Amino acid sequence: MRRILLLLLAAAIAAFAAQPVRARHGMVVTRERHATAIGLAVLQSGGNAVDAAVAVGFALAVTHPTAGNIGGGGFMLVRMADGRTTFLDFRERAPGAASRNMYLDAAGKATEDSTIGYRAAGVPGTVRGFEYAAKKYGSKPWAELVRPAVELAAKGFPLSYGTAGSLRGSARGLSRFPESNRIFLRDGKYYEPGETFAQPDLARTLERIARLGAKDFYEGETARLLAQDMKEHGGLITLADLRNYAVVERQPLTGAYRGYTIVTAPPPSSGGVGILQMLGVLEGTGFEKAGAGSATAVHYMAEAMRRYFADRAEHLGDADFVKVPLPSLLDPAYILRLRGSIDPERATASSQVHAGVFAAHESAETTHYTIADGQGNIAAVTYTLNGGYGSRATAAGLGFLLNNEMDDFAPKPGEANMYGLIQGEFNAIQPNKRPLSSMTPTIVLREGKPWLVLGSPGGPTIINSVLEVMVNAIDFGMNVQDAVNWPRFHHQWLPDVLNMEAGYSPDTVALLEKRGYTVKRVGAQGEVAAIRFHDGWLEGAPDPRTEGTAEGH
Repeated sequence: MRRILLLLLAAAIAAFAAQPVRARHGMVVTRERHATAIGLAVLQSGGNAVDAAVAVGFALAVTHPTAGNIGGGGFMLVRMADGRTTFLDFRERAPGAASRNMYLDAAGKATEDSTIGYRAAGVPGTVRGFEYAAKKYGSKPWAELVRPAVELAAKGFPLSYGTAGSLRGSARGLSRFPESNRIFLRDGKYYEPGETFAQPDLARTLERIARLGAKDFYEGETARLLAQDMKEHGGLITLADLRNYAVVERQPLTGAYRGYTIVTAPPPSSGGVGILQMLGVLEGTGFEKAGAGSATAVHYMAEAMRRYFADRAEHLGDADFVKVPLPSLLDPAYILRLRGSIDPERATASSQVHAGVFAAHESAETTHYTIADGQGNIAAVTYTLNGGYGSRATAAGLGFLLNNEMDDFAPKPGEANMYGLIQGEFNAIQPNKRPLSSMTPTIVLREGKPWLVLGSPGGPTIINSVLEVMVNAIDFGMNVQDAVNWPRFHHQWLPDVLNMEAGYSPDTVALLEKRGYTVKRVGAQGEVAAIRFHDGWLEGAPDPRTEGTAEGH
């Protein structure tokens, strides 16, 4: 028995002694191996990190249909070799005909229209976002970046076990829409692992985009077909909505933690301000002395999470439409007050936690990828359809899935959305407004130089997944792969539940329950893609919770 226990202990230790992929001149970490290979090929042919990010984004639109997209939107955090940083916001926007109560029935109850079907879709931003990035920060011709995705869609690729299973598992929603049923489910003759999956409609759309640029998607043949399909199925997106879509370039948020500089996502992301607030609350508590995986460390981190998500519900929204009180949320005096409200021994009931009062005022199926080149340029991209396979509707004749991003608004302020998040008036639906997001691409600098780059999908769990990997690397001294592999947990204020992955000991769980937590054991949380800069090496860490890969040269 003792020998068996020692073997089990050795296996557990080995699980958290994994090594990252190392390279000198470039690193690509993505969710899917074909996309990773395409990104690496761009770097090897002289492209920079932004070029590779654009090529990877189009490739994932073919090979990872649950989240990769041209029918959705997202964010790109960029740091150039000369130290310039920028944040490209190509988040979807509400159509011009959207209205505050569009998803409420006659009795005032929220309907499923915000999550499934044509009415759930916001105006896509991905294609225009990638073109903006390539023109301003890339170095390769546009067509060269899109062509690999065209070939993947036209010739097909062998489906992985995970993707084949995902398609079959999503049949209930996809089968409701003839185009989705035909393309992704083969009208009920489900694809098997290893079968070649070709998408000729999508290939033709991507070919036009490669040849004509984003103008095709927003003003040309693709725009015309999409607007026509919307009109025929009760959707709200019009040619005018597509033509008027614009990328917004924003200044990243920056902050400090234990001597590191944190560069992260501004609103309409709720993630960056969350990361900075929670790190501020944690610094000075001494939580790290208890060690990774301890009940004390989890307790302090969960309490910081709980307090931030209460603020998120009240104060976060599209900064182009509402005045987000960033200075107040990150004010040292306010953070000190939050830290002081944590009982070292007991969980604070969420009913006792309220958003700060100031004088002024996101799917689990997203995907993130991280790229660094040999010149020192970095691109961290999180983009999404929101829910898995978005609205489950595929644009007729175009081959791409439409997002269901409108559910990231507050269809009914004060009530939970599909992720259980309570959202307030700041995130109410308005025409042309961007919904609040949890996507949190982040760069960590040490002594002014890149040290860690990361991000994750996972709806509201994104913010906490990014926080935990950063803490694992900074406070607990883990290598980047161990930091990504380590089991995660999540608290979002309401519901008042602490979700924990497998990997925490029964003793730790019992201690947390004794402190007053309601613990729920859950499956995989997040899908972090990280790169650490270490002694002249680029260290890539894909997430073992997925089929993610890292390749470098």
